[in-house]
Amino acid sequence: MRALVSLLVIISFAVAGCNAGESVMGGARQFGSGLGAAATAPLDDLNLRRQLIPTVLLQAEANPYDLRNLNHCATIGAEIARLDEALGPDTDEPPSPDGAFLSERAADAASSAALNAIRDATTDFIPGRSWIRRLSGAEQHSRHVQSAIQAGRMRRAFLKGTGMQRNCAPPAAPGWFRPRGGSQR
Repeated sequence: MRALVSLLVIISFAVAGCNAGESVMGGARQFGSGLGAAATAPLDDLNLRRQLIPTVLLQAEANPYDLRNLNHCATIGAEIARLDEALGPDTDEPPSPDGAFLSERAADAASSAALNAIRDATTDFIPGRSWIRRLSGAEQHSRHVQSAIQAGRMRRAFLKGTGMQRNCAPPAAPGWFRPRGGSQR
């Protein structure tokens, strides 16, 4: 009962924070779009809904050091862009200057906290959740997703190192790298 009251308080603060001003409407959209996923989180535990693994990550998992058809800086950069799309920006990239105000960041944080509370509340009622995840295959799929993400990160780092070795300019190399003389094509 106490958890339910806490959940309702968090939701009310998140919704109130998201509706506080026109500039904060992105937080309300984020909350609305994430509400369905948070409420249906038990479907993941029962392996009735699976997170899809992007093809580029499955390829990276199969062979993270593959250099076939990556003879030019442009093709290395294109492959890194595909990985960035699946994984998000690399740690060597500067944060995007989205110009978010403090109130927008606070609304986003409140929205994330509320969604996490809803996800926790919907999965906490499942008795023996860890056993159900193991028996349904959800735990194995979750480990596969994490393995593919790790392989994608490893491949991106390898490709950026290869780009540096070949004197390529970013994005075929880390963002801080400056090619000697003229970069290769």
